Amino acid sequence: MGIKLYTVVFSIVILHLLLSAQMHCRPRCGERCSNTQYKKPCLFFCNKCCTKCLCVPPGTYGNKQVCPCYNNWKTKLGGPKCP
Repeated sequence: MGIKLYTVVFSIVILHLLLSAQMHCRPRCGERCSNTQYKKPCLFFCNKCCTKCLCVPPGTYGNKQVCPCYNNWKTKLGGPKCP
């Protein structure tokens, strides 16, 4: 009984963290991608990075040193994954 309760509580906490991260990601990524002409892919990858890293650098370009996870996540070819 204790393990099942722990699993349910843990699942609720994780779900809450993911939902709150998504709520914070949308406006931050909207600002981050506001100056690009490739808005749809920028928002897609920014939200993906924000959900994983729980951080979006300030401004529309650069400042990635503020979010190490966001800065260090690379594509297979070694380029930046996050806008």
